[in-house]
Amino acid sequence: MNYLVDTNILLRFADRTHPLHPRVRTAIRILKQANCTLQIVPQNCAEFWNVVTRPADRNGLGLTPTDANRLLHLIERLFPVLPDVPEIYAEWRRLVVTFSVSGVQVHDARLVAVMNVNRITHILTLNTADFGRYMSEEIVPIHPAMLLKDSL
Repeated sequence: MNYLVDTNILLRFADRTHPLHPRVRTAIRILKQANCTLQIVPQNCAEFWNVVTRPADRNGLGLTPTDANRLLHLIERLFPVLPDVPEIYAEWRRLVVTFSVSGVQVHDARLVAVMNVNRITHILTLNTADFGRYMSEEIVPIHPAMLLKDSL
C-alpha cells in the first residue's frame, strides 16, 4: 500500500528532541516493515524547509539552510518524492471548489489532489481531522497512534 507522508510527520521525524519523535519513528518503521511505500511531494519539502529554517521564537526549529539541506537529503532518501504533474492543479481546483476550502486548508487540499492523481488513498498525518472532509474522495488519514495501537 502507498502512503503520502504529511509534513508534520516529517518535522517530528527530523526533530529528535520532539516528544512525538519516537512515536512517529516507530509508525514509519511499522509501515515500512509491512512493505508500504511512503512517499512525499515537493510541497512537503518546501513546507519542511520553511519550518526548519524559521526562527524558534516564530514556531520553527531555527536551523541553518545547510542543516536543513542535510535533513532534506535524508528525508528524500527515505521517502521518494512524487513529481508535480499538470493534472494536480486541475484536481486541486476541483477540490477547493467542491469542498469550499479556504485559508491554510488549501495546502491540505493540494496534498489530496496529489493523492487522487497518484491513486494514493492513505496519508500518515498528525492532523487526521484536517482530512476528514475528504472521506468521499476515499482519503484515509492515519495517525501514528493508530498504528502503534494495532501493533501492541
